[in-house]
Parts: sequence; C-alpha cells; structure tokens
Amino acid sequence: MNNPIRVVIADDHVFVRDGIKSLLESEVNIVVVGEATDGLEALKIVEIHQPDMLILDIRMPNMTGIEVVEKLRSQNNQVKIIMLSMHESEEYVLKSIKAGADGYLLKGSSKEEFLKALNTVADGGKYFSGDISSILIGQLVHPTAISAETKVTINEEMQITKREKEILTLLLSGKGNKEIAEALDISKRTAEVHRFNLMKKLKVKNLMELSNKASEYSLI
Repeated sequence: MNNPIRVVIADDHVFVRDGIKSLLESEVNIVVVGEATDGLEALKIVEIHQPDMLILDIRMPNMTGIEVVEKLRSQNNQVKIIMLSMHESEEYVLKSIKAGADGYLLKGSSKEEFLKALNTVADGGKYFSGDISSILIGQLVHPTAISAETKVTINEEMQITKREKEILTLLLSGKGNKEIAEALDISKRTAEVHRFNLMKKLKVKNLMELSNKASEYSLI
C-alpha cells in the first residue's frame, strides 16, 4: 500500500477546516497532519510537518494565500498547493497560478470533486474547477496582463463576484437558501457558504444591513 497523502489545511474559519478535515479523514489514503488559521501560521506548519499537500484559503489574516504560495516557491518548497476560495474572479485565479499553485477549487465544491482535485494534484497533475477552467481558456484565447491597478481597487473588500451578485439579488428579493440553491442549480450548502461569505465581505449582520449596504454602494 502506498504511503498516505499528508495534508495541511490553512483557513481562518474553523467550520471550513473542520469540514475539510472530516471529508479527508474518511479516506484511507489521506491523513491531515496539521492546521493553520492564517498565512504566517501556514508557513510554520508546512516547515514543521513537511506535508505532501497544502490546502490553502486565498483570503486569510496576516498573509494571504497567494503570498504564502509566493513565499514557499521562493524557498524552492515543492509542496503541492490547492487554493480554496469563494472567488471566481480572473484576478485571483491568474495570480494564484502565477504564484505557483497547482490547483484552484471553489468552496462549496462536492466531495467527489474535492477528492478528485486532491488526488489529481498529488499525482503531479493540475486541477481547476469547471468554472475556473473557462477563465483559463479565455486567458489563452485573449491574453491580458494581470494588473492590480486595473483590477483591484483600494477598497477591495467591497468587490463582489458575479455569483455573489446573483446571491445578493435573490436574497434581497426575499429568497431563502433553499430557493436560492434551486434558482442557481447549486447545493443548499453552497448557497449558505456564498451567503456567509457575502455578508462577511460587506460587514453586515442581517438582511436589513445587507439591503442598506447594497443600496449605498449600488451593488445591484
């Protein structure tokens, strides 16, 4: 029997880490050897445990996931890295690849896709979620330079993705998580994660605050 794939999980949300850990530990060929709550801790845990795989949230305190990848690659650390994110934007995807990530997986992906991504990357391949693949194909057909000046504003936290705009519109029309999931043909859990991420990004606690913020910033 081959040695199990040794994995470190880095995400600042404990429920995300617990969910991934529970999913991975059900597999006989995978073992979680460490967890990190921010970018700096991720670097330390990787140095200590020397894992085969790092599952890395793109947005974390102290150091972003992209900065962690850049740091590891500058140290010639060849740990396999899968970026885990809510963000489908071309900016995040291309920056992750340029930094040296081996895969890019959206939060809310099915268990089957998650395990497929992990095993593909562990075997030396690359893996990008279906939605992400279209961005990569578009970049090959119509290449553009990655520019922070043209794509990232000073108030980056207020930028929301196309999917998040769809979620926002449905939320403000009175739809619940189940109805949103049905409307967008996604799982209820994915709808819940999108909703959580949207409200965190906009720094609101309820639908009233969400509505006010959406109106204030002309988000829809």
